[in-house]
Amino acid sequence: MAQKEQWGTRIGVILAVAGSAVGLGNFLRFPGQAASNGGGAFMIPYFISLLILGIPLCWAEWTMGRYAGIRGFHSAPGIFSVICRRRGARYFGTLALLIPLIIYMYYVVIEAWCLSYAISYLDGSLMPESNPGDYGEYFNAFVGMGADGSLFQPGHRDFLGILIFTFVLNFFFIYRGVTKGIEAFCRVAMPLMVVLALIVLVRVLTLGSPLPDQPDRNVVGGLGAMWNPNFAKLADPQTWLAASGQIFFSLSVGFGVIVNYASYMRRNDDVALSGLTATSMNEFFEVCLGGMITLPAAFIFLGAASQDMGTFGLGFSALPNVFAHMPGGQIFGFLWFFMLFIAAITSSLSMLQPVIAFFEEGLGLKRHAAAAILGLLAAIGSGFVTWFSKDIKALDTLDFWVGTAAIFVLAMVQAIMYGWVFGIERGHKELHEGSHIRVPFALQIMLKYVTPFYLIVIFCAFCYSNVPGYVTSISESEVAVASIMFILLVATFLFVLVHIAGIRWMKEGKYDFLYQDEEKAIQD
Repeated sequence: MAQKEQWGTRIGVILAVAGSAVGLGNFLRFPGQAASNGGGAFMIPYFISLLILGIPLCWAEWTMGRYAGIRGFHSAPGIFSVICRRRGARYFGTLALLIPLIIYMYYVVIEAWCLSYAISYLDGSLMPESNPGDYGEYFNAFVGMGADGSLFQPGHRDFLGILIFTFVLNFFFIYRGVTKGIEAFCRVAMPLMVVLALIVLVRVLTLGSPLPDQPDRNVVGGLGAMWNPNFAKLADPQTWLAASGQIFFSLSVGFGVIVNYASYMRRNDDVALSGLTATSMNEFFEVCLGGMITLPAAFIFLGAASQDMGTFGLGFSALPNVFAHMPGGQIFGFLWFFMLFIAAITSSLSMLQPVIAFFEEGLGLKRHAAAAILGLLAAIGSGFVTWFSKDIKALDTLDFWVGTAAIFVLAMVQAIMYGWVFGIERGHKELHEGSHIRVPFALQIMLKYVTPFYLIVIFCAFCYSNVPGYVTSISESEVAVASIMFILLVATFLFVLVHIAGIRWMKEGKYDFLYQDEEKAIQD
């Protein structure tokens, strides 16, 4: 039996959960989504989704995680068994293992992009005097968009070394465990991210009008490009889809991360205030920092064209153009991409923990064995993404089917599990165990009725708008087909392991709680 882990401090778990949420989506995805979906008007469906989906589901995951944790389970298959009081419920946990594992496989590659760009700014190779070409073309060549396997050819192998370093760094911290690894890193990383982001923010807000021949491209115009409302966009269903999707990506709802993190909390630890604090911290990074840095800076130097760039275009093509023209751009470029790298690590660590917890708990592996097996699986997946780099088709396919569609499915499963199986009366009582704040019972009613309905509507609209196009792309791309097969293969492997874990738990008597009174089942 693996040694029971717990968070060292309340601030430690808050920073860790906030770190899992704060990532590239806060600084790159959010500004682009807001600008292309109505600017300030986008914030209306964004905050509605935050209130109906984000905060309620976060509280539900915090509650279910701690409830199961004090009963001896920390992995999603075990947690779902406790919540539903059915052994078969563990199979839903397969999805909560698949999502963070698959996302990590491509997220660590993007993480390595950020570190590589930071290093390139440090040595000056991304400044105009060293790289006079187009930054869009540079990015395409850098990620190997031209041909599959191109990153393994001479001239591109430096990136592979950075990817290996990034991969090993993640596993160094995850091997050290919840307290000495994840918590210790996040206690340093999160304040450092704030400092770096504020430095860049101050520089952006003091740019004034740096282009004499373009006086309209100033800080005020840049902020307007981000925040001026276009209310006509509210009639477009895509705006509402984008807003709800951003909340999921931003808060790590439906990732299988929060339930795992919350399971390491003690019985009287405050999950209500901790959950709200972590959510608020994420919103500060996203709205106050990401929303006031990325797009305003890009608008000042690139104009209205910056509003239509995607996440990667904005982050790795537009911003290098910004730093190329900005006084002191080399320093600020380094600080920016190094901050993105740190933000990415806090997120990628959270993706590894749910799976390694399952290997320890479900299969009885020691930490080193669990880390080794997980490292092998993750390395195979990252290698798959790195090899099939043409048009980043493998990354895009994995991100759509797992990093987007599957997250909606898991969120619906958890919402129904909490509201209709666990029960809102029990959930309300559990949420307030040790709580320093009172949450209105109306939130529980929302979780039972409004949140699942809203999720189903959004998910159906999402499928109607996006799935046909991706199904067509699968029929036209061998890499897309291979990516789907890879997802199914990993899912099958995890499903079998979950089945094996259930047999082991039954033999060990860990399912005895199903036949006991609530208080007798608690493992103090």
